[in-house]
Amino acid sequence: MIGLISATAAGAAARDRLAAAWPDRTRVYGGPVADAVRAAFAECDRLVCFLATGAVVRLVAPLLHGKADDPGVVCVDEAGRFAVSLLGGHGGGANELAREVGEVLGAEPVVTTATDAVGLPGLDTLGLPVEGDVAAVSRALLDGEAVALRAEVTWPLPPLPVGAEGAYTVRVTDRIVEPADGEAVLRPPTLVVGVGASKGAPVEEVLALVEGALREAGLSAASVAELATVDAKAGEPGLVEAARRLGVPLVTHPAEDLAGVAVPNPSDAPLAAVGTPSVAEAAALVGGGELLVPKRKSAGSPAMATCAVVRRPGRGRLAVVGLGPGARDLLTPRARDELRRASVLVGLDQYVDQIRDLLRPGTRVLESGLGAEEERACTAVEEARRGQAVALIGSGDAGVYAMASPALAEASDDIDVVGVPGVTAALAAGALLGAPLGHDHVSISLSDLHTPWEVIERRVRAAAEADLVVTFYNPRSRGRDWQLPKALAVLAGHRAPGTPVGVVRNASRADESVRLTTLAALDPATVDMMTVVTVGNTATRQIAGRMVTPRGYRWQEETR
Repeated sequence: MIGLISATAAGAAARDRLAAAWPDRTRVYGGPVADAVRAAFAECDRLVCFLATGAVVRLVAPLLHGKADDPGVVCVDEAGRFAVSLLGGHGGGANELAREVGEVLGAEPVVTTATDAVGLPGLDTLGLPVEGDVAAVSRALLDGEAVALRAEVTWPLPPLPVGAEGAYTVRVTDRIVEPADGEAVLRPPTLVVGVGASKGAPVEEVLALVEGALREAGLSAASVAELATVDAKAGEPGLVEAARRLGVPLVTHPAEDLAGVAVPNPSDAPLAAVGTPSVAEAAALVGGGELLVPKRKSAGSPAMATCAVVRRPGRGRLAVVGLGPGARDLLTPRARDELRRASVLVGLDQYVDQIRDLLRPGTRVLESGLGAEEERACTAVEEARRGQAVALIGSGDAGVYAMASPALAEASDDIDVVGVPGVTAALAAGALLGAPLGHDHVSISLSDLHTPWEVIERRVRAAAEADLVVTFYNPRSRGRDWQLPKALAVLAGHRAPGTPVGVVRNASRADESVRLTTLAALDPATVDMMTVVTVGNTATRQIAGRMVTPRGYRWQEETR
């Protein structure tokens, strides 16, 4: 919950805009400002104060407990020009909140945390437990000193300027270690603890078993991702409470699924009780991984709980990112986030150049030239399989004549894949032309490098007969200059010579050009591979210099 506090009419107006944008996330505090700040500080996760920073400093100073406990505080000035992250930039989420407030109010976010200011991810913002000499290692990263990465387990991290050697170390491990001076230890959630329990098993017995198994194996409880058991034990109080105290979810699986998992220590007792010869080992192993602690029993007499521990490999992450048509303001916030999250970027060299300034220090860039789409897709998937956080970029929407298709054809279920939509060339061109896509429409690529011309021509003919607005991608190149005239001739057999045609080159870029012509007047020689050609249907008209396709056909009948 985000508490909102204001003192003036201007502040209240901005406050109300934020409350309207986030109705389920915010709570407005009225009354005397000092009382409102104290109440919000005690009750909310974060605060946005439409007050002077000095006033907020004086009000919250007596309330501070520590960076791990205090809420994040953002201050917005009277004119609404700046959103300042004042307190809890990382732990309290104030840095991200300042950016969100800025997007809603049109204010400039001011982030004062050193790592955020220079584009480095803070070690305490990676979503992983971190311990050790975090401040010293962070300072070394900021100062450009040599920092080594020791990854004892695989986990997809964001980009960090680290190498093989250095006086400082970032260590990634799920084992119990004592951090050395100059060493920060990150603990990824790689461990799954399978648990079985008799009815009424005490939580203390379950916890003692789990914690003892981890400790004796030299494994950190901070790396436990979940407790896992059979569906029949989903409501077992001792397991539910053990998971709560460990701060992890209790994940359950059907008995038939667990029965199909090969385990080293099956037993007749759970088979008779819940329908599977193994609960602890099978529940831990059902998602794959390395069995580190075979089934062991609790110390009770009789023993009422069993557990086993498995290390699951960190899954690599592949984000297929659409960059939009080229203009920076048409790059979506989600795409920006994925570019900053990726430790490896794969893309066409000219697209990499468009967004190189958005990449964080330490990002490894794998770029190549035209004609290497399959190679880039394979490279991106291979990097993700190595446990990396990868962004594979394409122009427009990555799923439209771009990289998503070859990447997903190469990928399997051993990596996580996310798609990030982008503004397509057809949409960008359509916005410049007016509203040519106001009714049913289709996009067709005229490149016959991957599709036989006979298939392309059949699709063009079908679109012509169906009276669809058609957007042609890849319409013409130096070595492929006959396809566009043939496609236009097919359309001309079903549409009038005066049918509007929009020709947009480099939509949204500095050298964009927009022309509105007709089917009869279009000169294919004026079109190249950077051009999108949109041909209207029988209802499309030119209105006030714009290309418009009405949403229905009634308008066409009324104008005849």
